[in-house]
Amino acid sequence: MRKLSLAIICLLCIFSCTEEVKKEKAQKSQESMAHSNGRINHLSVVVDNELWNSNVGDTIRKYFGAEVPGLPQEEPLFTLRQIPMEAFTGLTKQSRIFLWIKKEDGAENKYGLLKNKFSNPQIGAVISGATDDDITSLIREKHEMIVSKYKSLETKEKQAIIKKSLERIPQLQEKLGITLNIPSAYRIAIEEDKFFWIRKNIKHGSMNLMIYELPLGTVTKDSNTVSSIIKMRDSIGTVKIPTPEVGHFITEEAYAPYLYEIELDNRFTFETKGTWEIKDRFMAGPFVNYAIEDIANNRLMVLEGFVFAPSVSKRDNMFELEAIIKSITFDK
Repeated sequence: MRKLSLAIICLLCIFSCTEEVKKEKAQKSQESMAHSNGRINHLSVVVDNELWNSNVGDTIRKYFGAEVPGLPQEEPLFTLRQIPMEAFTGLTKQSRIFLWIKKEDGAENKYGLLKNKFSNPQIGAVISGATDDDITSLIREKHEMIVSKYKSLETKEKQAIIKKSLERIPQLQEKLGITLNIPSAYRIAIEEDKFFWIRKNIKHGSMNLMIYELPLGTVTKDSNTVSSIIKMRDSIGTVKIPTPEVGHFITEEAYAPYLYEIELDNRFTFETKGTWEIKDRFMAGPFVNYAIEDIANNRLMVLEGFVFAPSVSKRDNMFELEAIIKSITFDK
């Protein structure tokens, strides 16, 4: 019996050591990989020219080039770059995010994800089928999941870039008990008690962050959620954001904002995307608002990003603001 027990223990030790060696090898393999390339929100689409110019290409453009919600003018979720199968070699294989479409006679309809296959970090979605209809059906079925994976990786990549040069704002921790990774190009425009307006000047305007706290329950969890968020942000914006003599910083009335429920730092959060305007001044732009339930501190922590940049693309500006806000950590 003792011999059997010893044998079992030895086998367990060997198995454990083997698993550790495998993990170590996998980690070293990833570390030795080339770093992935590509601009943020630029998606490489590996697909034959014939398919790209067919209903398969139309379906790809429909879902992966769809309009970004909350922007004043149409801009795509991803800037698409088509790569023929034979050109998917070398540096093109190191694209951070890619969609690989395969059509083969008799092929099984399949969807899969490749993680750090050719570079690191990297996410590749592979869709294969025997016919155009098989492929388009899978794209329709899986596109939301794929977009979510891409956006998650792109956010992490943007946050990694931001971390290389940070602006230290200790007052956020001292007054609000939070930490944010904010790029060094941003400066405090207004600091009043527990309200911060932080901004960065850009070529055609500015990128802005508002950070403040309100009583828990300011935003209702019912059919009036959107209207209570609009009321909240308009009441703060009207008072805190300086505007020309005529006009107030408010939510644009013509279009209802988009509302999502997410988590930030393990706290329930309302994410709202829409358009702001300065009434009667013909000034407007996109905003994203995060109302975070901080139950431990009996408050609603609100962070908002908004951009003023007339007549230029704003997708990547807004994505940067989202990445900054999503880096939030609470002291307790």
